[in-house]
Amino acid sequence: MRRLAHFAILAALLLVALPGAALAQVRSVEIRAPRAFGYFVGDLLRVQVDVLVDEGFAVQAASLPQPGPVTYWLDLRSITTESTAQGDARRIRLNLIYQSFYAALDARALEIPAFTLTVANERPEGATTAKAQVPAWSINVSPLREVQPPSREDPLDYMRPDGRAKALDIEPPLRWAGTFAVLALLALVLLARDRAWAPFGRRRGRSFAGVRRTLRRLAARPDQDAAYREALIALHRGLDETDGRRVLADDLPAFLERHPGFRGQEVALARFFTASRRAFFGRETAAARSQWPFAEAEAAAKNLAAAERTARG
Repeated sequence: MRRLAHFAILAALLLVALPGAALAQVRSVEIRAPRAFGYFVGDLLRVQVDVLVDEGFAVQAASLPQPGPVTYWLDLRSITTESTAQGDARRIRLNLIYQSFYAALDARALEIPAFTLTVANERPEGATTAKAQVPAWSINVSPLREVQPPSREDPLDYMRPDGRAKALDIEPPLRWAGTFAVLALLALVLLARDRAWAPFGRRRGRSFAGVRRTLRRLAARPDQDAAYREALIALHRGLDETDGRRVLADDLPAFLERHPGFRGQEVALARFFTASRRAFFGRETAAARSQWPFAEAEAAAKNLAAAERTARG
């Protein structure tokens, strides 16, 4: 009997101690708002809720209010949470943004509904949970207009006159626009010079830029054999002008020594000289076109133009 009495006393003590322990897990709940009055229809209400809990506890996301309608006149637009240490406790801060849609006819107080948060402490031996009750609080809303304005004979008298807009001085924007237009034109000129566009098409040191344009024009010619031979001649002239002398197939190694920027095109140039020999000396233009097609000639001219642009700046 004594053992049973001891167990009963111990159980009673545990029942008394447990509520106190659960309450200790949530230490305080504090609500802060910029103001409690002066809200109109459509206004945003920014509210900050601080929940002080024991260290190790965190809010459960499923218990947070969900954005959307709260009442017929109130929506929750967004909610964010922060968690920071505060001494031997942890502060959980909720930043809530509500929006009021109450079209008031007179000044009155409205209540923001309460809600309950669940905080939990996850441990290997199990989870401990507690409830934090965020109480309801109230705001004062105001009407946008009088309920019964004074009577007027002319309905237009109820309307306010149009406001006068300040005249804008358009000269500064025009000056800036002119400045930027000049800078854009200068940048276009520099780009045209770099790319050897007209009127810089004959720029010294940019022979292959002109060759590329020539090949692009020849590609549309109906007589492909004649166009192919002219394309080969244009490439020869580009090499000659770049080197300042006639460049033959046997001169290719020396040409690349004098112009190292074209070393990456050595294979294409070797294929070009082979095709040129077959077209002009072997009179086998069709075979040359088959071995080194016009598309490869255009690609070679494009790569040579890029190489000379990089080499000469």
